[in-house]
Amino acid sequence: MIAFLGLGRMGVPMARRLVEAGHDVTTWNRTPRTVPGARTAASPAEAVTEAELVITMLSDPPAVTHVLGLAAPGLREGTLVVEMSTIGPGAVAALRDVLPASVALVDAPVLGSVDPAREGTLTVLAGGSPGDLARCRKVLEVFGHVREIGGPGAGAAMKLAVMSAVVPAQVLLAETVAYARAAGVDTGALLDVLGASPLAALAERVRPAVEGTRAERRYGLGLAAKDLALAAHPVQTLAGAAGSRLDAAVAAGLGGEDLTAVFPHIAGGPAPRARAGVDKLNPASVPATNGRYSHATRAGDLLFVSGQVALDAEGNVIGEDDMTAQSEQVMEYLSRILADQGCTFDDVTHIRTFLTDMSRLREHAAVRTRHITGEPPASTTVEVSRLFRPGLLVEVELTAVIPPAAAG
Repeated sequence: MIAFLGLGRMGVPMARRLVEAGHDVTTWNRTPRTVPGARTAASPAEAVTEAELVITMLSDPPAVTHVLGLAAPGLREGTLVVEMSTIGPGAVAALRDVLPASVALVDAPVLGSVDPAREGTLTVLAGGSPGDLARCRKVLEVFGHVREIGGPGAGAAMKLAVMSAVVPAQVLLAETVAYARAAGVDTGALLDVLGASPLAALAERVRPAVEGTRAERRYGLGLAAKDLALAAHPVQTLAGAAGSRLDAAVAAGLGGEDLTAVFPHIAGGPAPRARAGVDKLNPASVPATNGRYSHATRAGDLLFVSGQVALDAEGNVIGEDDMTAQSEQVMEYLSRILADQGCTFDDVTHIRTFLTDMSRLREHAAVRTRHITGEPPASTTVEVSRLFRPGLLVEVELTAVIPPAAAG
């Protein structure tokens, strides 16, 4: 059995992948949340009681130390703890004072954001003894490509080394954009030129921020500032300067935004749309729309999800005359859209269901109950004469509140 502690933006899709891979999973989160197919524990100690493997995916070193301290009384002899947060080698070493001597420890932070976590394409940087790494390798491969870096703490050190290059590079590019504007250089043309250089991928990544559009939150600015602080070292002069830039952006209230929010902060160009604005969302994990609507809109911390139906990427009906199959597909699409914004069904405030045949409500309700396992949200269910495509039996829309950890 696997215990997964921490269900933030990365934790939810990672825990879901374990369930989908057939693992027996128990989860815990400080703010109670559920993952379909996994049990939910009331405390860290309860979550780890029967676990052979414990995975932590938390925000920072104090959170990891605190949660594993709470879990320690429930850990069995021989349990393996895999710490996947970004906390640095020093904090990994300090965990030995928190964990019982009979409990093994591997540090395995990841490179990648929410979409790779959902798709199983993260890069896992694993450090630990050869025996401990062998014990957990197959589980870690559920999340993506595993690179065994070295002994205990090596994975954590590698993660900070990578971030020490990736984060300052974005800050440097933000300063370059600021210089270009001051010099009268067209920033769109600048990005086009950089697109033919070794910085091509980074230039494309930051283009929305340069153009004044609020980027999808993939790597929080506040987390980036935390990572650079953990990597602080006398030789890290450029990273130190970038960290100071990010600290100032955090102080300006941008900690919960994507890292690319540093561009308007530094360049003084168009600001990202404020939280009070409306963002149109079309996650890549859900088949594209016909262009006449978005799968969801976000206004502040409210998420409004369009009616989802059982159509595949080519527009074909999934599960002809099969209410169970169509309901499963609809709930899966809804869960992917929620996860894109750091939500689960626990965060849903209202769900509205349209059925073409109310006599088949029990079939749909059985599926819905498997996905919504906590206290149910407000709900409306109505029968309609038909949906927009022949063969469709059910359509479901919902509203949710984005939790503080995801909203920043």
